[in-house]
Amino acid sequence: MDEDNKIVAELRESFGKGAARKIRATHKIPAVLYGHGTDPRHLTLPGHEVSLLIRKANAVLDLQIEGKSQLALVKDVQKDPVRQLIEHIDLVVIKRGEKVQVEVPVHVEGEPASGTIADLDAHTLLLEVEATHIPENVTVSVEGLDEGTQLLAKDIELPKGATLISDEDVLVVNVHVPQKVDLGEEAAEAAEGEAAEGEAEAAAEGAEGESAE
Repeated sequence: MDEDNKIVAELRESFGKGAARKIRATHKIPAVLYGHGTDPRHLTLPGHEVSLLIRKANAVLDLQIEGKSQLALVKDVQKDPVRQLIEHIDLVVIKRGEKVQVEVPVHVEGEPASGTIADLDAHTLLLEVEATHIPENVTVSVEGLDEGTQLLAKDIELPKGATLISDEDVLVVNVHVPQKVDLGEEAAEAAEGEAAEGEAEAAAEGAEGESAE
């Protein structure tokens, strides 16, 4: 484990929205740690340090709780939808050597054949990996791939020690030629539509005038 993942966590006895607001006011983050048959433990984490660590997916924290070390996987991060400040974190107890299932981001590199684009259809893949060796991403190269190439989950080279849990036939990358939109034809169709609408309005106004007479 990376020494930089060590976080000093404080046990807390106060719960509820009011207590959480007070914690956040001190630039700290309320969190809950659960799993492995243990009772949930309510914690307070240092805001700045944790914010930096959870920038990557599936961050593992080495929590220092009352002098004892406990590894934990960041399971869920709740943020204020407007200010994007972290409001709460759910943590799951993990142990060295055990396997966990996590959604790992897919990263595309390279350029497909000239005139084509590579669409990423599956942004994550569910993998089973060792808890303390969770890959940051799954890298997929599209270098030189031709139009019509489709890469399924089973075609992707996984990081060492990882097992695919997602459906092996899930489409991950689709290489195709982008559709060309003829703006000239669209403009002409729009003009024709407007002209037809104008003629219909004029006819309606004429009919109204005749009935009024």
